[in-house]
Amino acid sequence: MVVVRRGDRFLILRTVPAGHWNHPAGQVEADETPREAAQRELGEETGLDAAVLDLAIPQRYPVPADDRRSYPEGLAEVSTDSFAASAPAGWEPVLSEEHDGLRWCTYEDAMALLTWPEARNALRAAAQSPGT
Repeated sequence: MVVVRRGDRFLILRTVPAGHWNHPAGQVEADETPREAAQRELGEETGLDAAVLDLAIPQRYPVPADDRRSYPEGLAEVSTDSFAASAPAGWEPVLSEEHDGLRWCTYEDAMALLTWPEARNALRAAAQSPGT
């Protein structure tokens, strides 16, 4: 996942069809590193072409029982890498078909909106990182 920051605001996206609020995120393809996947997903989901900073907080969580179709058969646990990116002043995302809404939020508002604890952990790390 990639936490996108513009000044004192954070970009949060609403996923289709579930309506979960999250950062741009996706799966690592066979020929990619996690950093390359983060940059690709950031571009695909928002149109932002930016360097990503590794937040160095690997996380793991069980595959959600109510969303098993989104994961490969037999997978029981997901590992995530979290990154951060800075958006330039005035830039606005162009959403992919994976999202139907966005918000630029304060830290507090983003923490309240984010659906998953892993997303909140990434936001917390990005907010404390001097490089974002």
